[in-house]
Amino acid sequence: MRNRLPSPVAIGASLLCACSLLMPRGAPADGATRGRTVHVTGTGTDLANAMLVHSKTSTPQVQTQRSTEIVNLEGDLKGKVLYHVTTVIDTQKKLLVNTGDQVFSGTVAGSEPVMLHDSKFRFEVNLATGAEHGSVFLVDHIAGPRVRCTLEVTGTGQTAEGNPTFSYTGTCRFAQP
Repeated sequence: MRNRLPSPVAIGASLLCACSLLMPRGAPADGATRGRTVHVTGTGTDLANAMLVHSKTSTPQVQTQRSTEIVNLEGDLKGKVLYHVTTVIDTQKKLLVNTGDQVFSGTVAGSEPVMLHDSKFRFEVNLATGAEHGSVFLVDHIAGPRVRCTLEVTGTGQTAEGNPTFSYTGTCRFAQP
C-alpha cells in the first residue's frame, strides 16, 4: 500500500478549519480588512480632570498651556490616546486651539492591536458658542496592522466630572497584504 499525501484542497480545508478555531469570535480575520477602506464612528472622553500640566505662559490676550492627557475611545476605534497637547486660548478671538502629538493604542474595526501617531491634529473650541470640532490624522504607523485613519471630531458636552466628550466619524484604510 502506497502512502498518499493529502490533496492541496484537503490541506487548505484543514488549515482554514484550524485557523477559524483559533480566531476570537467577533473579530475579523486579519485579511478581512486588508486593502480596504472602512467607515468608522464612535465616541470619546477626554480625561481632562487627570491632565498633567507641564507649563503655562500668559499675555493679556493669549494663554498657552502644555500638558499631557489621556482620551478613551469607544466604537470602531477602541482604545486609549496619549495626548501631548499645546492649548492656546485667545480671549480676543474667543478661540481655544489644541495641537501637538498623540498616539492611539487599541483596535480599529476589530483589528489586531495597533499603535498610530498623529502630529497634525487640530481641535478648536469657539469660546463664545461652545462649539467644538477638530480633525485627527492617525497616519504614522508604529505597531500592529498597517492602517491609516482620518477622523472628524465634534464636541458633545461634558461628563458629570467636567471631562469633554465627543463623537468621531471618518475612514480607516488598511494596507494591502
